[in-house]
Amino acid sequence: MSSLRGSSPPSSSYDYDLIALGGGSGGIACAKRAASHGAKVLCVERARLGGTCVNVGCVPKKVMWSAAHIADTLRHDMRHYGFEVGGGGGGGGEPFQLDFAKLKKARDGYVKRLNDIYGGGFESAGVAGLFGEASFADEHTIKVVDEEGKETTHTADKIVIATGGRPHFPPGEGIEEHCISSDGFFEMEELPKVAVVVGAGYIAVELAGVLNSLGSEVHLVVRKGKALREFDPAISDGLDAEMIKSGIVVHRHTNGVAKVALDADEKKTVTLHSGDVVYGADVVLMAAGRVPNTEDLCAEREWTPNTEGLRLESCGVKVTPRKYVVVDEFQNTNVRNIYALGDVCGKVELFVGVGLRSTPLIGSDDPGEGQMSTYVDGSDESTLKGYAKRALRTPMAIAAGRRLADRLFSGKPEDKIAKVSYDLVPTVVFSHPTIGTCGMTEPKAIEKYGQDNVKVYKSKFSNLYYGIFDLKPEEKPKTLMKVICAGVDEKVVGIHVLGMGADEMMQGFGVAMKMGCTKLNGIFRTDKKIFLIKADLDSSVAIHPTASEELVTMGIWGTSSQSTGAKESPLGGASPGEPRLS
Repeated sequence: MSSLRGSSPPSSSYDYDLIALGGGSGGIACAKRAASHGAKVLCVERARLGGTCVNVGCVPKKVMWSAAHIADTLRHDMRHYGFEVGGGGGGGGEPFQLDFAKLKKARDGYVKRLNDIYGGGFESAGVAGLFGEASFADEHTIKVVDEEGKETTHTADKIVIATGGRPHFPPGEGIEEHCISSDGFFEMEELPKVAVVVGAGYIAVELAGVLNSLGSEVHLVVRKGKALREFDPAISDGLDAEMIKSGIVVHRHTNGVAKVALDADEKKTVTLHSGDVVYGADVVLMAAGRVPNTEDLCAEREWTPNTEGLRLESCGVKVTPRKYVVVDEFQNTNVRNIYALGDVCGKVELFVGVGLRSTPLIGSDDPGEGQMSTYVDGSDESTLKGYAKRALRTPMAIAAGRRLADRLFSGKPEDKIAKVSYDLVPTVVFSHPTIGTCGMTEPKAIEKYGQDNVKVYKSKFSNLYYGIFDLKPEEKPKTLMKVICAGVDEKVVGIHVLGMGADEMMQGFGVAMKMGCTKLNGIFRTDKKIFLIKADLDSSVAIHPTASEELVTMGIWGTSSQSTGAKESPLGGASPGEPRLS
């Protein structure tokens, strides 16, 4: 990162206009956007630039998924298209040999290049950068201790917390000692012969699929009946069937792992609460979720996450019982000059309905400063039930960071209420096969609109890619597609896809849903001839990492003319309209 400098002098008596704590996707996006508006900005990062996504998340995971896809093509597909590999390949009946060390070296080298690119981006944007452990001295003052132990103090008018999260290890005998996390997956020096993956979320199914396709014997341990239970039942059931067909052993209704022990051969024995035992594991990967990087934000060290020293009690920022920072739809905390975004805000990203800051801030005409903001009091976990739960992703944090910077520093009247919308966010799971989804599941749609007002369209077929495969129809991999409509106009409230290409196709349907598409009439207004406008593309959150995300991130995101060709305007963080039920 650059030495301490800024593109312009601060507009106040503080050292900086903005300090961003965290050099991940959200923090970097907010810092650079603020600098583009002329703000003097400092970004503090404790480790490598790029955060979870670049270093131990989206990017290296997609590299490994691509390697697994190639392995599947070589092992299962190429012979059906007439290709053969001579020379016996890698032995054991395999038509190829994987050099895992070479793959890891290439992947890690790519990540390192991205780290350097982010550093160069700070230079060109005029953002000051500093590596070290940050802590709050008060609501305007940050202390930073670098790797040599040198402490410096920096002040700012506004501070944004974007310190991210880290993997969580559940309690249990031998679990922390003998297991790795999803971060540890990227530290493996060789491919395990036998791997146990614990978890039912998207990280678990993604990494289980990668290991299985690369050649490991994989056991997936889920607490209840299946993985991805929050997804539409057709999708989670379909993926379950495809995982079993591919050879993954699914251990169900286990209530999790009781203990992990080493045997005489340094293999791991995994005992589940259900009584099942998995013997001879080389790797046990815990993918049971992430926790916010807010460790030691309070002096009592009562939190488990790993960002040390922030000391939130020094500035009074409120957190939930699970230690996520409480924010509203404008990324405000309860402290008027401190904001938070990304994974540090947790899976309950928007806390709406119960007043934590019950009155507008005195003298404020900015909804981002309190007049329109509502919060949930985090003192009672039950308070959070029924509120919108959001699976946080890199593009969501980027969009939130940029909109926050626009609101705080652009000076444009239209940006005074700038925020991102957490509705209709298209999502992809890089499972085998891939999943693409946007909007409501069928059960949720029925719960909200009533059975009589919901109509579902479904299709299950084999992709043309498998048409010439010398397999029985029931043996060919299946694609599942589901469109959920509500109301007399059949407004599309959910689209779900499982199968080849789901990752790339979902972006366009995400745009359509943001524009209010129906099954019958498309997405465009009927009162005048207006077509798809650039701002409509920008309104859809990007699906990362895909090629199609470029279609909704071209140019300087969010700065196009704010006009729309949609039936329902998706601009300015607007919520989607409701279907007409009668």
